[in-house]
Amino acid sequence: MKELTASELARRVLHLIVSLFILLCVTFVIGRVLPSDPVGAIVGELADPAAYEAMRTRLGLDLPLYQQFFIYLKGLLHGDFGQAILTGNSVASDMLQAFPATFELATLAVIISAVVGVPLGLAAALFRDSFIDKFARVVALVGHSIPVFWFGIVGLVIFYATLNWVGGPGRIDVFYEGMVEPVTGMLLVDSLLVGETEIFWNALSHIILPAAILAYMAMAYITRMTRSFTLEQLSQDYVIAARAKGAGPARTVAHHVLPNIAVQLITVLAISYGNLLEGAVVTEIVFSWPGIGQYMTNALMIGDMNAVLAATIIVGFVFMLLNFIADIAYAVLDPRTREVAR
Repeated sequence: MKELTASELARRVLHLIVSLFILLCVTFVIGRVLPSDPVGAIVGELADPAAYEAMRTRLGLDLPLYQQFFIYLKGLLHGDFGQAILTGNSVASDMLQAFPATFELATLAVIISAVVGVPLGLAAALFRDSFIDKFARVVALVGHSIPVFWFGIVGLVIFYATLNWVGGPGRIDVFYEGMVEPVTGMLLVDSLLVGETEIFWNALSHIILPAAILAYMAMAYITRMTRSFTLEQLSQDYVIAARAKGAGPARTVAHHVLPNIAVQLITVLAISYGNLLEGAVVTEIVFSWPGIGQYMTNALMIGDMNAVLAATIIVGFVFMLLNFIADIAYAVLDPRTREVAR
């Protein structure tokens, strides 16, 4: 394991910045050419033409597209995403409230999916064509085939409405709302910071079902890829030699297989994490989760493009950042990849 050189790190940072700028350009253009009417959403459909044009000028929509883009870019550099039509607040303040909810949900989901998916994939590969392997493949197939909203509705009917094992829609019961001062914006963390264990357990009962459903979607991918990586390593000469010397399955995996698939698993987990942040939209709608997905969907319904653009850019940036971190980890753990990237 060797350290990255400054030039290699700078090249990767530059690639991240260029990718983010391209995302910004594409997102802005799409947001402006969509057949939405943010002016009408503000002044109303029955407003007189003079009021309509005055608001259009105030929003800068009468300017050429390139001028609108540079004005928007200048605002972004100062942390200004514009004002949200949906709430009347600045989009930045709305994002500070909505994104932590999605981040908390996706983080718990990726932890569950990794804790379950990686061992299941390893076991499926070690005991190929056994019951464990067949079970893992069925689990992965179902996870890839059934829509997340169906799982969400069925989960609410069974575990909330029928068995009452989990909390219902939303992040917390109405009784506890506003009782914990936001610090990180993640309710589980904030409740523990102030010692409110009752609120913590209540919040956990609400998040566990949507997180488990999201985790199942990611676990299907993680299990399948872990199985594939492990099978490839098990056929290598060094593993065959280790088994011939008497190494058991557990030792073979811990000392030979896992170190060699760690780099690939990091990439898989980073991709899964990014996909969970993007794919939380449907889950948030089903569970009335006040995250960035639900916020963006509600904004899109009324043509609030400032909110939609901000949500898209933030999620896209986080996805790129996760891939950047995975790329750095890949290069640090496996220096051979640096030669390929040059």
